[in-house]
Amino acid sequence: MNNSTVSTPWLPRSAAHRPALVLAEQPLRGAAMRFLRRSTAAAALLASALAPCLAAAAPDTPLPHAKPPAEPSGDAPPAEPPPDAPPAKPSGDAPPAAPPPDAPPAALVPPAPLTPLGADYPAGAHGDATVRLVLTVNADGTVRSAVAEDGVEPFASAAVAAATSFRFAPATRNGAPVAARIRVEVRFTEAASPAPPDASAAAPPGASAPAPERPATAAGPAPSAPRPIEVTVRGEQPAPGVSSLSRGEVRIIPGAFGDPFRALEVLPGVTPIVSGLPFFYVRGSPPGNVGYFLDGIRVPYLYHLGLGPSVVHPGIVERVDLYPGGYPARHGRYAGGIVAGETTPPLPYWHGEGMLRLVDVGGLVEGPFAGNRGAVLVGGRYSYTALLLSLAAPDVALDYWDYQARLSYEVAPEGRLSLFAFGAHDFLGSEEDGEQTTLFDTTFHRLDLRYDQAYGQGSALRGALTLGHDETGIGDGQKALTRSLGARLSLAHRLRDETMIRAGIDAVIDDNELDLGTGPDDPPGDAAPDDDNDVPIDDLLLSRVDLTVGGYIESDIAITPRLRITPGLRLDLYHSDGTVALAVDPRISARLSLGRGVTFVQAHGVASQLPSFVVPIPGFRPRLEDGLQRSFQSSAGVELALPEDITATVSVFHNAFFNMTDALGSLGLESAEDAFTLRALGAATGVELSAHRRLTRRVGGFASYTLSRSTRSIGRSQRVSSFDRTHVANVALTYDFGRGYRAGGRFVFYSGLPQRIGGATLPPISGVPGGSGSLAGGAPRWERLPPFFRLDVRLEKRWSIGKSGWLAVVLDVLNTTLSKETMPGMCDAFSPCKPTTFGPVTVPNFGLEGGF
Repeated sequence: MNNSTVSTPWLPRSAAHRPALVLAEQPLRGAAMRFLRRSTAAAALLASALAPCLAAAAPDTPLPHAKPPAEPSGDAPPAEPPPDAPPAKPSGDAPPAAPPPDAPPAALVPPAPLTPLGADYPAGAHGDATVRLVLTVNADGTVRSAVAEDGVEPFASAAVAAATSFRFAPATRNGAPVAARIRVEVRFTEAASPAPPDASAAAPPGASAPAPERPATAAGPAPSAPRPIEVTVRGEQPAPGVSSLSRGEVRIIPGAFGDPFRALEVLPGVTPIVSGLPFFYVRGSPPGNVGYFLDGIRVPYLYHLGLGPSVVHPGIVERVDLYPGGYPARHGRYAGGIVAGETTPPLPYWHGEGMLRLVDVGGLVEGPFAGNRGAVLVGGRYSYTALLLSLAAPDVALDYWDYQARLSYEVAPEGRLSLFAFGAHDFLGSEEDGEQTTLFDTTFHRLDLRYDQAYGQGSALRGALTLGHDETGIGDGQKALTRSLGARLSLAHRLRDETMIRAGIDAVIDDNELDLGTGPDDPPGDAAPDDDNDVPIDDLLLSRVDLTVGGYIESDIAITPRLRITPGLRLDLYHSDGTVALAVDPRISARLSLGRGVTFVQAHGVASQLPSFVVPIPGFRPRLEDGLQRSFQSSAGVELALPEDITATVSVFHNAFFNMTDALGSLGLESAEDAFTLRALGAATGVELSAHRRLTRRVGGFASYTLSRSTRSIGRSQRVSSFDRTHVANVALTYDFGRGYRAGGRFVFYSGLPQRIGGATLPPISGVPGGSGSLAGGAPRWERLPPFFRLDVRLEKRWSIGKSGWLAVVLDVLNTTLSKETMPGMCDAFSPCKPTTFGPVTVPNFGLEGGF
């Protein structure tokens, strides 16, 4: 039989850092403290009510000194000692024993496996192989990410897929759970017994005999554990409230087209503007107030035009984190949520992948040089949608491309110099009477030179310089252009008492150039005369040079073995067109272990941002004249570890927005021509529920539900936000049939938007959609439009090619139910609005994927 075995050297990672808040601004103090007390009391009451029953239902966690199974089994759980049995003395290569109660404070306890650490022998593969994996084990014992550091295909993919379902008793430091990065080896052994005599005759040419679905366990005494491969300690514990998507999971989520950033809409707190378009409200904040970062580099937008994928090839993205609010102090300059992507580390072996789909073609390849001290990566995608659209809509042109390149070299022990370049382009145009008109033409480029130096135990330094180029053309030579130069320096340092301190400073210079002249005598940067109903463009944009300087500091402190808090402070100074603004953003978060598998978390903070547009547009930078946008973000909840490897969260949140620019959400409060310049107050309150079982398991799935209410007010006018959706739900299920077959489906549901049916003015806030308000000229009536639902389906068949390659046929369909969506109609204050129905927006994505 085919077997796989695992050697596991455990390496605890240091504790992470969580954001912090100290309420500093007087206008926010009263409201913030009242909600803080209420949310804390409500969440604590919820946690105390759920803790006893959940602790009883949670699987028992073995003692940290319990040895892992020497030989994994496909079905049997690892053996556990009787409750009254003394702990066995570990061997020299086994993980160290747990410290006694009087152990010194700096004692580290490595993670211990709770599930078999085996992997299925890949179907169609031959021979023996060893795959070296780097696992990031969360503080709750789940595997956050798995990267094949060494090994050949299809064994590497099989090991990575299996590793994401491993469960551990987490590493602890001073008795508190911490995240850890460990290295393991997965060994695959081909069956030695010969195949039946008629096996080759019965199989078609080129086919391989089916491999068993699970590895067998060898009889006899278990072999001793191999020696550890390497010892590296790098601590990072997820911040409270953050939602993460691992590389292995996002690529099999139905309807996401294998794109890590398009998969964000499955997370709680995320409300789509419209089905299929990758722009979202996050806990009430509009898309323009959500910041996008890749390796700490600000990205103007994440998605190509229309229903296109993200601007980054999925093969280079290791993990995507969504910070819906109260995020760490190292993230800033956005008053809404933060989407942070992390790229894969340089790997010391040649590997690559490619895709050929109905709408685009792409590829990525990476390999080492100079004796594995250096690595080079090149990737990109190109869309040929123009060819397809020419058949269906010959008057429309839509095109996009993106690229990524990285060169890294280890110039000193634990010191690496890297050059990372990436960019994207989108074009949308129309043709009439043989003349082409540009409707949208965007391009951005980033070039980042960085140096990373690790030192000590869990300490690291990074310095970087970044060049940026953002440009948007609107035809007839009109364009908005921003050239930027940024520098940043960050430090993470662990003190002797295990307290982690993070600090950083950065500065960015933006050269904004606006050219909207319509005549030969118009100087660059001047706006043409405005029509009576147009917004004066110089009220929004102006050619100028902006300077932003900022810094942050935060510290992760263990108050008790069960309680950790992370206070932090961020300062940013903005200078634009003679206007200066200072942002003082305190943050605080806490994590309290209430018992086995039950953790109470809180995150609170103030965030500030420059004025913004509805959605991010490269090169368009509104003026600072009317001041910064600000928000107070607060949340509290419970994280649960349930049986069957299921994790769940329950959270309540409240966000308050001040001086915000939200042209979409504020529609109806003022005239449409003022929508881009008006400032509003806003609030969002809600409850988020989620449950998750790794999609890479044989049977995996997730469910998320958000119940929320978002409001906007200007002066005495107050109403529900134009893009408020009361209910948003996602449910997905995937199943691995074996032999390379996998299928999955995702059901999406959300409430309709509010629509004014009649009346001359808007209802008061008490007149929620469906109610009415009184007015001398009539009684306006507001109703919810019909809800929307859709079903996405993904089917995959994968084959192994030789010992280092694989090929897959994938069909991923968005909206197989052909559902149509109803949107509010636009109208003035004296005309009733009629809703419009469009769609169905159905995207069948069929293609080939492969790699080596």
